[in-house]
This record gives sequence, structure tokens and C-alpha cells, in this order.
Amino acid sequence: MAITATEINKLRQMTGAGMMDCKKALTEADGDFEKAIDELRKKGQKVAANRSDRDSKEGLVVAKTTADNKRGVVLAVNCETDFVAKNEDYGKFVNNILEIAISKNPKNADELKALAYDNNITIADKLIEQTGVIGEKIELNKYEVVEAAFVTAYNHPGNRLANIVGFNMATVKADVAKDVAMQVAAMAPVAVDKGDVDAETIQREIEVGKEQARAEGKAEEMLEKIAMGKLNKFYKESTLLNQEFIKDAKKTIAQYMNDSEKGLTVTSFKRIALG
Repeated sequence: MAITATEINKLRQMTGAGMMDCKKALTEADGDFEKAIDELRKKGQKVAANRSDRDSKEGLVVAKTTADNKRGVVLAVNCETDFVAKNEDYGKFVNNILEIAISKNPKNADELKALAYDNNITIADKLIEQTGVIGEKIELNKYEVVEAAFVTAYNHPGNRLANIVGFNMATVKADVAKDVAMQVAAMAPVAVDKGDVDAETIQREIEVGKEQARAEGKAEEMLEKIAMGKLNKFYKESTLLNQEFIKDAKKTIAQYMNDSEKGLTVTSFKRIALG
């Protein structure tokens, strides 16, 4: 059957696929739009399989909170090139996924990918479809959630980095919440406080400290003490509450928050960056 330009354009608007791909899919599906979409998805699956070993280190990282600021999500949808990441349609696609995450409250990436992107396709299948449409490996690389009395979201310009931070008080001032979120973005802490650092990281820092001291010719009986000193320095540099506040080095983040409101602290944060 003859396929009209109107039908081709309609499918193109529905899927974002190229004109010739849409024409071919409609022709093979005898004008049936659902079958044509399936044909395009099959193409996406084929392309995804062919590009499974490719690196997808570019993309967009976006974060948002619910209207009541009780929950925040941050996610990264990766692609292969910066050219694709900066495309307006790609940005809309990523932000659509973000809105679904905010609306439906999935607990993890697998739950998010299982949700409907629209009436005809899941997010997982849409990612495959977009691989076929764009011709690059597209994947939901990371997805994180924070729930707290108050959650703030920070999107760094360029959308290569974003984070969400949860506080123990709903009364946290907006400028304080922003300052702490920017601290997380700039200083990349590994945990909220000393007690939140996992045992494996602590042991690794101790061993590195010992090896550094040994390489400097320190006596064996001094290595443990020196390593513990280096571990304390690690805590100050790498745990959020103990870091120097980037806007006032005389204060730690814990002191800055307590000065703003007695007892105010961070309960959790999630930071995602490309690369």
C-alpha cells in the first residue's frame, strides 16, 4: 500500500525516528502504526546489541524533588557523545524519565525502567528504541532516591553533575540547603559523617597510609599511628559534616548548619557525575 507523507510525519513525531526509517517501517507494517513502532523498536534492539560494548560516558544528569520537598531523585541517562547529550530532544527524553520517577516513586533503577514511558512502551523499551533512533548506546546508568524531612536538589550548569540532599528538619532555610548541596557538588564527599564510611574504605585508607609512611622511611612501630593520623585527615576532607565549608574555611559544614538552626544536620545525600 502507498504510504503518505502525512503518515510518515506522524510516525516520526511519535517516535523521533528518521523519515526514511519511518517510511520503511510503515511499508513493512502495511500502514499499521503499532506494528511500525514495533519494527522501529526491533531496529533499536539490533542497534543496542551491536553497540553493547561501546562506552557511554556522555549524557545528562538531572535531579528534582517532589512539590513538598519530602523526596528527591537524581538520575543519569548516558549516551556516547556530547553532541547527542546537547540535543534538545535528548534533553526532553531524559527529563520525561525524571518526571515519571518523581510521579511514580520507583525505589530503584529496575523499577523505574519497568514503568510506562507512554501508553505503548516501558522506559526500558524506550531506551532501546532511542538507541535505534539515535544510533548510539543509550542507557539509564544511575538512579538514586532520598527521603527526608526536607530534600533539596542541585543541578550543576551543563547537567554533567547533580545531587540531592536530605535534612532532618523541614524548617531548613533555602539558602542553607543550597549551600550544602553546592558543597556536595564541589567537594564530592564519600559519606555524611565518619560513622557512615564503610569498613572497606577505612581499611584501604589505613593500608595506604602505612605504605606512604613506610615509603618515607618511617619506623615500623610508628606506621599504625601515622596511618590513623592520615585516616583522620581523610575524614576531615571526605566526610560532609567534617569538611571545611567552601564559603567559610573557619567552619565545618556541621558548624555552619548548627549556626543556622540548632540541631540541623544532613541525613543522606546522593551525588551523580558523568565520567
